[in-house]
Amino acid sequence: MEEIKQGNGLKVGYSDKINDGSFKKYIKNSNRWSMIFSLVLAAAALIGFFIYGQTSSDMEMLEAMKIGVIIASMFLLIALFLVVSRSRSKTFDGIVIDKKIERKYRTKQYGEQRYREQYIKYTVFIKENNGKKHEISSEDDDTVYEYYKVGDKVRHHAKLNTYEKYDKTGDTIIFCSACASLHDITEDVCGRCKCPLLK
Repeated sequence: MEEIKQGNGLKVGYSDKINDGSFKKYIKNSNRWSMIFSLVLAAAALIGFFIYGQTSSDMEMLEAMKIGVIIASMFLLIALFLVVSRSRSKTFDGIVIDKKIERKYRTKQYGEQRYREQYIKYTVFIKENNGKKHEISSEDDDTVYEYYKVGDKVRHHAKLNTYEKYDKTGDTIIFCSACASLHDITEDVCGRCKCPLLK
């Protein structure tokens, strides 16, 4: 879609910077680090339970190793799920249809003491052009909630973490579409992952 430049230098329209090679590099690195991290955790679980099985009188070696294998497999499956989910993610256009603020509670435990913790949940609801709905939620932080307005047109880019707004002309902040880091609207490149900011 054609971009229309406004007087403040910001554009109405989706940025063609999404085609920058930095995004492909970021996705590739993210997948690689997910697998490396999971392999490290899996190895730590196996080694830890092996040592525990050898040194503890509470658990036999075979039982310790079974638990270690189960936990290691869980780490590997989680990483695989993240990589597959990222690869299946598609580009789609949508619109912000609603926003909600909820006061919620959860039970937490500190030592022997249980207590009730209150938190605020901020949710933005987005509807794809095909009718499918998505949610963006955060706890005790209204930054994303305030960034999106009902009626905003947005685009989710395949394999990335956030939504690009069609009209950014009234914004003072912008999120990196790769790593979701927050930046001032005057910045052009994400200081964290080095991908261009889509504006």
